[in-house]
Amino acid sequence: MPSLLTLARLARPVDLLLALLTYGMGMGIARYLGGAFQPLVHLAAGMSLLFLLAASHLLTEYFRPAHDPILPGETRREREALRALLLVVALAFVAVGALLAFFLYQQGRLPPNDALLFVLYLLLCLALGVPPIRLMERGIGEIILAFLLAVLTPAIPFLMAFPRLHPFLTAFTFPLFLLALAWQLAISFEQYSAHLKYGRRVLLIRLTWPRAISLHNGLLAVAYLFLAALPFWGVPFTLTWPALLTLPLAAWQGWMLRNIAEGGKPFWNALHIAATALLGLTAYLITITFWLR
Repeated sequence: MPSLLTLARLARPVDLLLALLTYGMGMGIARYLGGAFQPLVHLAAGMSLLFLLAASHLLTEYFRPAHDPILPGETRREREALRALLLVVALAFVAVGALLAFFLYQQGRLPPNDALLFVLYLLLCLALGVPPIRLMERGIGEIILAFLLAVLTPAIPFLMAFPRLHPFLTAFTFPLFLLALAWQLAISFEQYSAHLKYGRRVLLIRLTWPRAISLHNGLLAVAYLFLAALPFWGVPFTLTWPALLTLPLAAWQGWMLRNIAEGGKPFWNALHIAATALLGLTAYLITITFWLR
């Protein structure tokens, strides 16, 4: 019988933590602009999004092709037992997430525009791993996941507290989207040979290794240039400078990948930690900046 620890790992808790940070960022920006904050309503909406995102990851594993192992060294019997559990838990998560959102809408706590975003969030979560769409096998799954984490997740709580989208939200979600995409590319490099072996059509394989490294470093450069330019577009520098504190970490991350491309010894754990910390710390610094204002 698969363990709960295995199930939790397949739900990708790092993604859920990052979603919590960007959700808090959306609430923080709305609060800074004078939006209404309803703790219980925002808590219910946040739980709904987390359930849907976790279900998306579990369904992605459930529909993994038969020749591609879910766990290393698994037997056929173990795989079938795990898949049965994945399906049950994923469907339960989808049901709970959808019911929470529907309850908020029925109670008038979810504006129509926000309800549409919830529907889009649900559809994209399902499209990531469920055939025949299965975006994770079409080379754009990473882009959609970055969009979910960095754009839709903060937009939903923002619209629950503020009547319309504001340029401040775009100003910070765009660079986070770029960092989220760079993060996924960075953590994918270690699995390059496995991607090729099992025929996974992920973004890294579609781009090829050299192009992926160039894109990764370009995404980091554009993200920080955009953040640095925000004061010239009316965003106070007091709101932008904390996010720039992670620039040395971004430079180190880019250097590690460039060093690997030139034949240097790869330090995969360091790269994974740097990439995850870069996105997480940047989201945290933006979030805490708005909550403290």
